[in-house]
Amino acid sequence: MNSSSHFLKEADFDSFVEGLLKTAPVYAPVAKKNWFVFAPIASPKEVRLDYDLTILPPKKVIFPVRQELVAFGPAGASSSIKPEPRILLGVHFYDIKAIDMLDLLFRENNVDWNYLAQREATTIVGSSIQKVAKRAFWATVGKGVKPRGHDAFLTRLPGGYLLEVLTPKGEKLLACGKFQAASKAQIEEAEKINKDILEKCPEKLSHGSHEIAAKVRANFKSKLWDELSRTCFSCGTCNIVCPTCYCFDVQDNWNLDQVSGQRARAWDGCLLEDFAKVSLGAGACENFREQRGQRYRHRLMRKAAYLNEKLGGPACVGCGRCSTQCVPDIADPVRIIETIMES
Repeated sequence: MNSSSHFLKEADFDSFVEGLLKTAPVYAPVAKKNWFVFAPIASPKEVRLDYDLTILPPKKVIFPVRQELVAFGPAGASSSIKPEPRILLGVHFYDIKAIDMLDLLFRENNVDWNYLAQREATTIVGSSIQKVAKRAFWATVGKGVKPRGHDAFLTRLPGGYLLEVLTPKGEKLLACGKFQAASKAQIEEAEKINKDILEKCPEKLSHGSHEIAAKVRANFKSKLWDELSRTCFSCGTCNIVCPTCYCFDVQDNWNLDQVSGQRARAWDGCLLEDFAKVSLGAGACENFREQRGQRYRHRLMRKAAYLNEKLGGPACVGCGRCSTQCVPDIADPVRIIETIMES
């Protein structure tokens, strides 16, 4: 369908969210002490579209931190995946791009229906960035890759919001609020707001994606990786908060009766020491990325080089979560890439 634009007065925003809540559970950015998180809401008063960055990315609504896949017992096994319609409200464009990447990666080859079941049941509503995170660099990373997986997009305007409807799922949202046709001036103002915010990113990459990918690959054997990772704790925080990381570990959990249990998966990360450890049998094992520098290098290679051809750009959207949450402050992709480019 062709996109269409509609205007919602500021005074009618709460009633719009109340209308959404009557149709499906709504997950939106809410305040959590000095931070923000995506969480199910019970009232429009909880919604904070003026957030700068959430602790965990909104992918967790579709791809949970821990997800039960199968329940099993003496009678056999049954799927634990029970998708429900839900609305993911207030997603910034960089996190939409990250979900687009997961959509592609989980659809290719052996399709992961455990992910896609909830993904297809979810309506995604993007929102304009009103406050910029202190380590963001989304304006200069993957500039040729545009967000496309959302159903509608809200832009904060003086006196209200412009809602751009992009899909049939997005079209259904109009029935939840008192919308009117947007004027040409309102549409142009929304375009200007979303364009101008790109100039406010505090961090910037000074090279293009193709140039970065080539230089990063050329430095595979560089000693820089050991130096850059010298203070790494191997805690995996940079993996866990990343909106484009999609690795997971699968384990069977047995109940006390030892005849029933569940198979579940949980997020995993390549910076963790045991991530690359494999069994050789007879109690022996091998870790093919045993050193911190090897794991540190692998993360950056995955973000800046390995997946570029498949994704059309780097597997990084510039959110700045890894930079913000890294305790020794060595995970910032901008600093790493600039150091490599200058080497």
